[in-house]
Amino acid sequence: MSSSSVSDGILKFATQYSIYSGFIVFSFGVIGNVLNLLVFTQLKLFRTNRCTFYITIESISNLIYQFFSISLTMLITIYGDDATERSSIWCKLRYILVQICALTTCYMICFSAVDQFFSTNHRYNLRQMCTLQLGRYASFICICFAIIHSIALGSSYDIQPILGCVISNYVWMKYSTFFFYPILIGFLPIVIASSFSVLAYRNVRHLVRRQLPVVRRKLEKQITAMVLMRVIAFICLTLPYNAYRIYAINFPISPSVRMAYAIGRLIQAILLSILTTNYIINFYIFLIFSSRFRHQVKFILVKKCWQRCKYWCCFINNRIEPDNNLETRDTQIDSEEHI
Repeated sequence: MSSSSVSDGILKFATQYSIYSGFIVFSFGVIGNVLNLLVFTQLKLFRTNRCTFYITIESISNLIYQFFSISLTMLITIYGDDATERSSIWCKLRYILVQICALTTCYMICFSAVDQFFSTNHRYNLRQMCTLQLGRYASFICICFAIIHSIALGSSYDIQPILGCVISNYVWMKYSTFFFYPILIGFLPIVIASSFSVLAYRNVRHLVRRQLPVVRRKLEKQITAMVLMRVIAFICLTLPYNAYRIYAINFPISPSVRMAYAIGRLIQAILLSILTTNYIINFYIFLIFSSRFRHQVKFILVKKCWQRCKYWCCFINNRIEPDNNLETRDTQIDSEEHI
């Protein structure tokens, strides 16, 4: 068997892997992030919680990333590649959109870990430092920074005759190599998120000493455990691809070197699927490691979504019973306080 046929086989496998993994990840991602939004926006318990505010923004960012990712998968299905080597505008736009979502998700995870540390701290003045209004300002500034930074860096990508869609500016290439991938979305968020999530977990272990309502104490323990497991998954899923991007930027492989190019495409497809898992996994981590979250998801799906669907579809035999509806609503509110 010639090396040309082997490289063609590897390229074909990499393309098929990207297509199937893309559709699978998209399906799980949409379901998970939509359910996250339902739970954290519909339950009264979470509406005024700062940490769940950050998780909600993260879920919205993840949803946007999922729809953008499936568009790339469909391009690969139709054309055999992601079309970044066909259009200079698409070459830039692809990296701009990806980096906006990556930075937003990355720093929302950091914000949730930092907020949980302050929220569970035994010092009253530290607990009062972080407010929901401050969280909104911080999130707005973070998203604005992500947009401006991504436009600036994404504009440096261009189509090269041999290498395809790569960074064409030497300064931006060095910036990506020594700061963006290793520091801005690598070492810095990992250190912030891991440090504050571990400190928050330590704080939670001493909550018994503080005079807190039982509901509040259970909520703080639940969210702290969820944030800690989310941070661990974030570190494990993002590091491999960041390391690969640093290498790929500095040592791009020309398509003319067929075997090396095919192997590079396969490695990229595998590592990209691992990275994409970071944008779908938060809901499933919460579901696995938090029994209270499982009950909350069940409550939302059965008591709220299913009841509304029944009401909209059946209209209760075209009759409205205000007393029963009011009683049901009061029962649901009471139930929310105990899940």
